[in-house]
Amino acid sequence: MKLLRFGEFGHEKPGMLDGDGNIRDLSGVVPDIARDVLVSASLERLKAIDPASLPLAPAGQRIGACIGSVGNFIAIGLNYADHAAETGAAIPAEPIIFNKAPSCIVGPDDDVVIPRGSVKTDWEVELAIVIGDRASYVAVNEAMSFVAGYCVCNDVSEREYQLERGGTWSKGKGCATFGPLGPVLVTRDEIPDPQNLSMWLDVNGERRQTGSTRTMIFDVAKIVSYVSHFMILEPGDVITTGTPPGVGMAMKPPRYLAAGDTIKLGIEGLGEQSQRVVAFEDRGTDTSHGKARS
Repeated sequence: MKLLRFGEFGHEKPGMLDGDGNIRDLSGVVPDIARDVLVSASLERLKAIDPASLPLAPAGQRIGACIGSVGNFIAIGLNYADHAAETGAAIPAEPIIFNKAPSCIVGPDDDVVIPRGSVKTDWEVELAIVIGDRASYVAVNEAMSFVAGYCVCNDVSEREYQLERGGTWSKGKGCATFGPLGPVLVTRDEIPDPQNLSMWLDVNGERRQTGSTRTMIFDVAKIVSYVSHFMILEPGDVITTGTPPGVGMAMKPPRYLAAGDTIKLGIEGLGEQSQRVVAFEDRGTDTSHGKARS
């Protein structure tokens, strides 16, 4: 099952893709793709719905972030062996956890805004886990049952803020528009092996990242279990799981995003994103005008 949200920023409606890729309106069934709608029992009820019985969404709708009302937006750093190697970092003995601000979440095709004064805004294609059932102190061998599904995340990062300004990584990870999610939430049953998904990212048509979740250091089950030992994971929480090699800061010389750039990225089975990069001065803090899809 592929779930999504469509409509104007802040007023998205829940939807489901039918077998032909059409968006079906779920707003008569559930209020949003969020929180308790994502628990196991609720997802089972949605799976029983014939998409053809739902009304078609109007054409040309903007696609929003595939999850609404996210409480915790957690990220795992240096979780790909080949990415750690390109940055010269040691393989972590335990997962590196930091937070992205939920307020940075936008749709998969919305603009990415370079923060005011930034000169080191970077890209990262990532597999994101969406939590289904409430999880606390979960064992590794039980962890997958707490996963609702997966989506594409661009973990946009400002490297100066992240690495050169002291404190935690979070200050370079949570700027407005730094968390595009979607286009769809693909439920766990449709992705039988999340550790064997190809992934890629292009900037201005040039391939920058090519990788696979096979090179993750800590797999999905380990990540869910590990994080649940430090905080309670609630339905609709998002954990983005690290990036393969090819980030801008590791290039020689480093290359970063500039206004006018375009980013395209995707993960096997989860769909693609496409973003235009704009300067803060050109957009301010307004993130409400994303692209529409036919």
